[in-house]
Amino acid sequence: MSESSGPAHRPSAVVGPWSVPVLFRERRPRVVVKADLLPAVSVLGVLTLLSFPLAFAWSRLAPPERVRIVDADGTQGALELESWHRFDDLAVFGFLLLGLGIVVGVVVWLLRERRGPVVFLAAVAGVALAGALAKLLGPTWANMHYAITTPPALGTVIELAPRLESWWVVLTGPLGVSIAYSLLATWNGRDDLGRRLG
Repeated sequence: MSESSGPAHRPSAVVGPWSVPVLFRERRPRVVVKADLLPAVSVLGVLTLLSFPLAFAWSRLAPPERVRIVDADGTQGALELESWHRFDDLAVFGFLLLGLGIVVGVVVWLLRERRGPVVFLAAVAGVALAGALAKLLGPTWANMHYAITTPPALGTVIELAPRLESWWVVLTGPLGVSIAYSLLATWNGRDDLGRRLG
């Protein structure tokens, strides 16, 4: 019988003195839904109200497009490079909404006892709704701000109110919320996102 065969060289099943048996496994925290529903509705409602200052700020910051009256019947002629302001109007609205989304993502994260997917989704929906309402209100207020009260004379340069020609710009707000909240949740690294105080 060779020395290599036999029970003496089999791996030992005896647990060493340095190992500690695991008696209780830590439970992973579950997603809280019921307790977060009312705060989520509150977040959604408050964020919807932000559409008013957002629309007002855009109506004052977005550049108007200048045109010249080229005919007695009020026909408008485009000036060089002024048509670019149509893109500028979208860019200003997009940056305003993106900034709002980032701020909302950080503020909602600071609601430590309510961290989780329920309030996060409410924040995303609230900023999206605020952006949609601001897209409707902003051009209306801009038209009031740049309203022409008297018929312009021939050769006069007038300012046309800024406008928003695409609905895709509304997605910048939810994008800002998602980026800010996701980065903070990744940086936190806890299973419960630090909901438990202490």
